[in-house]
Amino acid sequence: MKFGGTSMAGTERIRRVAGIVKRQQEAGHEVAVVVSAMAGETDRLVNFCREANALYDPAEYDVVVASGEQVTSGLLALTLQAMGCKARSWLGWQVPIKTDDAHAKARIEDIDADALMASMAAGEIAVIPGFQGISPAGRVTTLGRGGSDTSAVAVAAAVQADRCDIYTDVDGVYTTDPRIVAKARKLPLVTYEEMLELASVGSKVLQTRSVSLAMKENVRVQVLSSFIDENAPAADTLPGTLIVSDEELEGSDMERQLITGIAADKNEAKITLTRIADRPGAVASIFAPLAESSINVDMIIQNVAKDKGETDVTFTVPQADLARAQALLEEQQEKIGYYRMIAEGNVAKISVVGVGMRSHAGVASTMFKTLADRGINIIAISTSEIKVSVLIDTDETELAVRVLHTAYGLDAAA
Repeated sequence: MKFGGTSMAGTERIRRVAGIVKRQQEAGHEVAVVVSAMAGETDRLVNFCREANALYDPAEYDVVVASGEQVTSGLLALTLQAMGCKARSWLGWQVPIKTDDAHAKARIEDIDADALMASMAAGEIAVIPGFQGISPAGRVTTLGRGGSDTSAVAVAAAVQADRCDIYTDVDGVYTTDPRIVAKARKLPLVTYEEMLELASVGSKVLQTRSVSLAMKENVRVQVLSSFIDENAPAADTLPGTLIVSDEELEGSDMERQLITGIAADKNEAKITLTRIADRPGAVASIFAPLAESSINVDMIIQNVAKDKGETDVTFTVPQADLARAQALLEEQQEKIGYYRMIAEGNVAKISVVGVGMRSHAGVASTMFKTLADRGINIIAISTSEIKVSVLIDTDETELAVRVLHTAYGLDAAA
């Protein structure tokens, strides 16, 4: 079981979480719980690091920010004990959760779960702080923001759990953001691939890395809301959205939906470099320095070369990386050989996702025609086997999501 920051924000909410955990143990399960820091706590700790030293050492940064989860794991163990449960906290180094040494963005390499499993088998609830581990040198590491989801899936794989329940402030995965489309439907089942695409294109329900790990380790993940009544039944009888393999979905009685969901991401920025020489290696000279600086590039469009042997290249980067990308490209202007750089932050990416695309034609044309009928201009397009994404003006985001949700028949019955 994993609980996010909003679920752990204060003693009252921690008491509610303890009640949910206790019910699962009473239902006969061996339980491990992964917790996030209280909502807003990690931001507060990050600011302390910046105030102490603007050019902070990532290893010491990890020591500071990992403390938020240490507090909530201890508090939840104490609360469970007050309810008559056997419980104890296990810090990342005590489990141990072994990571590489990339401080502030470490990746889990191995979890030695023997002691954890013995404790659970003896009826003890294990409470584990998310987001943290231990480096080969024995230093505390953190997994990057949102890393508690990844911690939970990794622990579930290590203890060979039947399921990993991730409790959030939403009660499942919806066909789109219910705040934009009131008729959005909660999905009972979603495949790993679909969830991976939805997470990567703007759906904030799960961290992308956690879905990728669940798919690799074949961990069944369920998304639920922790904001349920005290007397609500246990998760086994109160399903949220179950994220499973393609094979498991095929074996269910659920009819295969052509499109699973629509995601919107306003955190995109567009860069165009004009009049680049149309020669081998020209495009590599743009994207190699961006890759070295860990700036992710998404959509890429290269215009057909003009008579002069020149071309324009347009691509998108996360909005948070726009200033860094511009500075990097300005430094490389002479080497790349572009004439002008045009940057624009007022863009959004709209994506339609569904495994059903593999066997159905016309998904992209439906998207383009629907947007055209409402006068929404498409700036760029990218596709994968189960996704079509377009770039549009930010101002038209909500209209685009609504009309596409209706066009693909995703609206819930009134």
